[in-house]
Amino acid sequence: MTQSDPSPQSTSFTPATELPFIPATELIAGFRSGAVSPVEATRAALEAIERYDGAVNAFVLVDAEGALAAAKESEVRWQRGEPLGPGDGVPTSIKDALWTKGWPTLRGSTMIDEAGPWDEDAPAVARLRETGAVILGKTTTPEYSWKGVTDSSKYGATGNPWDPSKTSGGSSGGSATSVGLGMGAWSLGTDGGGSVRIPAAFTGTVALKPTYGLIPLFPPSAFGTLSHAGPMTRTVRDAAALLDVVTGFDARDWSAMPTPGTSFLAGIDGGVAGLKIAYSSDLGFVDNQPEVEELVRAAVGVLAEAGAEVTEVDPGFADPVDAFNVLWWSGAAKVLSAYTVDDRVDPGLRRVAELGSSYTASDFLDATAERMELGLLMGRFHQQCDVLITPTVPITAFPIGQDVPDGWSSPDWTSWTPYTYPFNLTQQPALSVPCGFTSDGLPVGLQIVGARHADALTLRVGQAYQAATDWHSRTPTLEAR
Repeated sequence: MTQSDPSPQSTSFTPATELPFIPATELIAGFRSGAVSPVEATRAALEAIERYDGAVNAFVLVDAEGALAAAKESEVRWQRGEPLGPGDGVPTSIKDALWTKGWPTLRGSTMIDEAGPWDEDAPAVARLRETGAVILGKTTTPEYSWKGVTDSSKYGATGNPWDPSKTSGGSSGGSATSVGLGMGAWSLGTDGGGSVRIPAAFTGTVALKPTYGLIPLFPPSAFGTLSHAGPMTRTVRDAAALLDVVTGFDARDWSAMPTPGTSFLAGIDGGVAGLKIAYSSDLGFVDNQPEVEELVRAAVGVLAEAGAEVTEVDPGFADPVDAFNVLWWSGAAKVLSAYTVDDRVDPGLRRVAELGSSYTASDFLDATAERMELGLLMGRFHQQCDVLITPTVPITAFPIGQDVPDGWSSPDWTSWTPYTYPFNLTQQPALSVPCGFTSDGLPVGLQIVGARHADALTLRVGQAYQAATDWHSRTPTLEAR
């Protein structure tokens, strides 16, 4: 189905039962015109949490009283025509891996002392507060965000909006499920090997891993410069709007980029006519589920019909999983080295941390050298094309509470995420957008990878696809529990 993306200026708001699914950009237009209020939007999000979270377990903390108080303050500011910023009043959640002043950040772990002190916001959280966003609470993550699904002994497993018996993906699974079910228009996640894009693909939502350093991080991740923060939303336009809010230099992050001088919404509707798009169905080494491959290929056809020059070509690199695992498992070892580890700690995390502790400095440097070579290869590749398109994940969501699908050949989550972690190694922007559903009703994601610093162009391609399709407007039907 083809559909134009509605202009925020011409929005007509839907009944209250559908209000949780109104995109943030349209909510803001409604706040400005008075067609809807931040209090109404916040109540709708809180009602969705009350209705659905028992079935999916997306939140570890909800502050309904604080959210409604913040929404009332935002309503007054909009009535005066004095919003704090472009996100004033938008219902938002935060992955429980990012510091939040006054709330514990437990990272899905039993090892962290809940007493704190919790007296500082992560940079992106601080930017959200400065713009007046209504922070609803914190979302689930596996222990220390170490894997591609979301479950922990601390909080349990997070289900998929389209089928709660299936995983949401991870590690930002709580955030993906929350936006997928209208439990807030925006969520802020983190991505060290696919952690916003994997759950976006599994839940039929949108997520961007931006160029490294564009969203500052503090405290730094134990997984080093693989880790990014990223917006998680229902539309590409909303992802751009949230990116506008949470980017900006912060001195606490030594690798933070300068504050962008242009909005990521500027030019987002520029289309793809004349752009050179490289399409790789398998990167030369991946086996896809047939329906995944079929849907992604059809999505590429949509972009070709919109005027893009599409060439089917592989970038030309071998699977860098061994190098990634050396870096990631070493980070896991560093995480656990600070604690007394007991049986409550995720057994998979304990296993890979033990592997990580066996690596030498030479192993780490060899992996880093491979990472640098991959970055060079992709830099040259993007001199010939504007973006690369792949599936986000080669499979669809599998049963909840498992690190890998039934009968899988490997216990490692990286064995089924070959399209995501390469671009953490290279630090490129990578966007996942929904591109259809399989015959059993599960979402499939399309990944759009841009050159480093080409975040705006990456979003523009995603917006062009969403302007021509309606997958992002589909909402799950879930029984309340």
